[in-house]
Amino acid sequence: MSGGLISHNDGPPVARCVRCSAVAAGPCARCHAPVCGDCCVLTEGGARVWAICLACEDRGGRSLRRGWITLLGWIAVPIAGLAALVALLEWFARRR
Repeated sequence: MSGGLISHNDGPPVARCVRCSAVAAGPCARCHAPVCGDCCVLTEGGARVWAICLACEDRGGRSLRRGWITLLGWIAVPIAGLAALVALLEWFARRR
């Protein structure tokens, strides 16, 4: 089953679900594949509700917690590195 856009009665293309080929309701929040309402689940743990396809749910669940932790890690690790660098420079300055 291939998803994507297909034309219907010379009208605009209609997105089809990658799983069952029904008319898609929207894209998956993780893989961006078009999915219908029957082939997706709603996310948990976010400020907004997103649809996630069943394949992505099998791989990572419906929670967005791991994504938020990754984002915070991308922010916290450089700040911690800079703090360690400042502490090291301060230590070297006091030794002189």
